[in-house]
Amino acid sequence: MAYKEFVGLIHKSTTRDYLARVTQRDKAEVAELAIQYDYDYWDGSRETGYGGYRYDGRWLKVAEAMVKTYGIKPGMRILDVGSGKGFLLHDFLTACPGVEVAGIDISRYAIEHTMDDVKPFVQVADAAKLPFPDKHFDLVVSINTLHNLYNYDLWSAFREIERVSRGAKYICVEAYRNEREKVNLMYWQLTCRAFHTPEEWAFVMKSTGYTGDHEFIFFE
Repeated sequence: MAYKEFVGLIHKSTTRDYLARVTQRDKAEVAELAIQYDYDYWDGSRETGYGGYRYDGRWLKVAEAMVKTYGIKPGMRILDVGSGKGFLLHDFLTACPGVEVAGIDISRYAIEHTMDDVKPFVQVADAAKLPFPDKHFDLVVSINTLHNLYNYDLWSAFREIERVSRGAKYICVEAYRNEREKVNLMYWQLTCRAFHTPEEWAFVMKSTGYTGDHEFIFFE
């Protein structure tokens, strides 16, 4: 396993008011809305999620960096576990024309609102039970998704990512290194279930047999 910084290329471009997230509105109330992964989460208020998750091209630099790092070529297969509205998949097609993409997301709303060019290649599915054969993909990625799973599904998801990959694997999850980052994470998050330090994440990855790369998002 190696630490690779891809999401870090864009993570700090977003300004976050941690205290406002818990003072403007009942946090439990908005979290209940967010975990439905429906309109409120993707396109409703910023209080309940993204505040309108629209394509702005920011993921292209991530896709380009991954294509270069993992030697992705036309004809290779890429899976995004937690593909949302398909922005990263769309940018993979731009970064490497001719690549084959696939995506899954637990959110039916996200799949229904996926970008048109990748919509035929995505489906509603559970990360803990991927609907693909063994060793099917040359690259499997999962960004800001796995920390939303309870432990029993989380461990299954790591094993599933390992199973369907015949090549590179990369996951990005939220983590904390100190009490300030832990509090900020708790303030900001709406859907997180696995609150782990980097050392705890390393334990999970080793225990599940995950051999791919990883990255952590910190809320400093």
